[in-house]
Amino acid sequence: MHGFRVRGLTGDDQRVWRQLFDGYAAFYNVEMDDATAQRVWDWLLDPDHPLEGLLVERADGSVVAMGHVRSCPRTLSGCDVGFLDDMFVAPEARGSGAADALFRELERLARARGWPAVRWITQHFNYRGRSFYDRYTGGPTDFIMYQQNFD
Repeated sequence: MHGFRVRGLTGDDQRVWRQLFDGYAAFYNVEMDDATAQRVWDWLLDPDHPLEGLLVERADGSVVAMGHVRSCPRTLSGCDVGFLDDMFVAPEARGSGAADALFRELERLARARGWPAVRWITQHFNYRGRSFYDRYTGGPTDFIMYQQNFD
């Protein structure tokens, strides 16, 4: 679980980020197009946009995972929490500690920013991810997410 460094994205990371982002989209059976990926990339580099990108790299500098995080208002407690929108670990790096490194960085960010919690969602079929998340949380919350689409 050692030998990883988590850092913010830079303008030089687009190619490696895009490979991971495409892998993330494929995992959820979403066809990613260039325009959407470019829009997300632009958000990640915009200091005025709430979405931030994190990359996990091995000691040799190879990037093996990514996460997108943002601040999210929690109205019932009058504070912000962190929200992990996306997380993807390259298949060859799963089980290596890369995800643990990302979660340690999320905890560091939460403490530095005064977030009492970090939240995220995943789909029910993401058994490996859910098993990993259970190690950090003890299991899912009792909330159910709904979504109304306006296509």
